[in-house]
Amino acid sequence: MTTTNITSDAGTAALLAAVEAGVRVYDLGRRLTIGMPQSPNHPPFWHALPRRHGDAVRPDGGSAANDIITMGTHVGTHIDAFSHVSQDGRLLDGSDAADAGRGGRYPDLGAHTIAPIVRRGVLLDVPAALGLPDGCEPEYEITPADLSAAADRQGTPLRPGDVALVRSGWGRLFDHEDRTRYIGHTTGVPGVGEAGATWLADQGVHAVGADTIAFECLPPGAGHSVLPAHRVLLVERGVYIIETMALEELAADNVHEFLFVLSPLAIFGATGSPVRPLAVVARV
Repeated sequence: MTTTNITSDAGTAALLAAVEAGVRVYDLGRRLTIGMPQSPNHPPFWHALPRRHGDAVRPDGGSAANDIITMGTHVGTHIDAFSHVSQDGRLLDGSDAADAGRGGRYPDLGAHTIAPIVRRGVLLDVPAALGLPDGCEPEYEITPADLSAAADRQGTPLRPGDVALVRSGWGRLFDHEDRTRYIGHTTGVPGVGEAGATWLADQGVHAVGADTIAFECLPPGAGHSVLPAHRVLLVERGVYIIETMALEELAADNVHEFLFVLSPLAIFGATGSPVRPLAVVARV
């Protein structure tokens, strides 16, 4: 057995021992339900049961139910592939965006090219850093200074390869009876602006996430008309974006550093994928 194999076996044993010692898993994904708040730019989530128990019964008395769902790949908690956004007709790799999608797929930068993510995750709790118990105000732009202040307050500086999750506090509105509150078209939505996106990319992060639909700061009435942070991250710097995340439980428990796990569906040529991200910490 080579030294490399011994090291690998020892590392795997240590990893398994940590799991066996007990872990807590935080579910950072939103439940997919009909009528949940989402961007109006994408096909809504729909779910039905074509077959229910009793519709067809086998000779031995057994039956099976099944489902059909329809949804956009940018609905609910999801990750953006690099094919999702172009700028001046070009994608991240410099290819012509129109040519890249001929045939109805993006074979080079589609969701199937996003490798499963198992990395250090950091929650940047901006409202906590700014002393805002009710979260950031509508249309508030989260700045590099805010992000840096959150990392400093928590003692969790970002490292190259990390996944940075930016909490604005807006996620508390996801289950509001008025679904328009979370969408925030009339009020605006807090989020990262162009400068903040550049700061995050400068830290060398692999992916970023947020508790809002668009990740970005949205002015009232503007919707998703202009998305400069998407341009910076997806087109210029090659950083994945995860949106509509559930971050309130992490914040309530003051969990700022964790093992982050995410695996997108390998939908060939798609511009994004639904995901169910997890934050894993040792149980104490």
